[in-house]
Amino acid sequence: MKVFVSSAVVALSLVVPMGAWAQTGGTLDKVKASGVITVAYRDSSIPFSYLGADAQPTGFGWEICGRIVEQVRKATGRADLKVATQSVTSQNRIPLLANGTVDIECGSTTNNSERAKQVSFAINYFYTGTRLLVKSSSPIKSFADLKGRKVVSTTGTTNFQVMRKLNAEKQLGFELISAKDHAESALLVQSDRADAFAMDDILLYGLRASAINPAELAVVGDAVQVEPYAIMLRKDDPAFKQLVDATLTQLMKSGEFETLYKKWFQSPIPPKGINLNAPMSRELQDNLKTLSDKPAL
Repeated sequence: MKVFVSSAVVALSLVVPMGAWAQTGGTLDKVKASGVITVAYRDSSIPFSYLGADAQPTGFGWEICGRIVEQVRKATGRADLKVATQSVTSQNRIPLLANGTVDIECGSTTNNSERAKQVSFAINYFYTGTRLLVKSSSPIKSFADLKGRKVVSTTGTTNFQVMRKLNAEKQLGFELISAKDHAESALLVQSDRADAFAMDDILLYGLRASAINPAELAVVGDAVQVEPYAIMLRKDDPAFKQLVDATLTQLMKSGEFETLYKKWFQSPIPPKGINLNAPMSRELQDNLKTLSDKPAL
C-alpha cells in the first residue's frame, strides 16, 4: 500500500466536524468526498501492524488494509485516492475511529461484545489467548507462579481485564500495573521493573523476536481466554462493512490469506528477519470456512 501523509483530512475537518460523518453518511461517502482514507496503525503490534526499519507501517494487518484500500478506490471511483496514516494506541483507537479521525484499523484489536457497542468488526482474522512474557531466567513458568510478583499489561486492552479478573477469582496474589503500550510493557520486564507482561501470545512472540537479545525472554503459561482479532470499523456503516468483509472473503477463499499468513507468521519478517514459527490455529482454520465475525463474550 502506497502511503501518503496528507493535510487533506485536517483541511476537511475544518469544514465538516469529523463526528458528523457518522450521522450524515458512511465511510465510503466520506472518502469519496475528501479523496482521502485514513488508516490507523500500531507502533509495536508485531506482526500485525508495526513500524519497520524505515519507520513506516508494515505487517499482516497492514497489508490486508492495503487490499481493502484498493477496493475502496474502485468503489468510490477515486483513482486519485490518497492514504493518510495515523498512529493509535490501545486507549485511543476506538475514540479516534468513532469520531471519524481514522476510517479503519487493521491491527490487533480483540472483537468482543463490549466493544461492539461502540464500533463494528469485520470477519475475524486471527485468534489468540493471554500468556506471559518473562525473562528466560525467571522462575515463573505458569500463572500459578505469580504470587507476590508484579505483572504489567497494556492499558486499554482486554488482557488487562482478563488478568484483573483472574487475580480475583483464583486469588493469585500478584500486583497488576499498566503501561501505555506493548513496547513499554515489554521494557518493564526487560529492565526488571515488572516480573511478567500479560498479553496476547502472538504479540509476545513478536516482541520477543524484535528484542535486542530474544534468547533473554520467554513466553510461558497456558493460554487464558482465547479471543478473535478483527479489523475495526465505525458502527452502523453497512456499506463499508460489506466491502471489507467481501475483500476478506475473497482473500480467504482464494488462498491468498493463507499466503499472507505464511509470509508474516511462518517466514522471516522485518526488521530482524526472525521467524515467529506460529502455525495457524484450529480456530482460524475453521473461520476460513465459516467466515464468522462472532465476537468474544
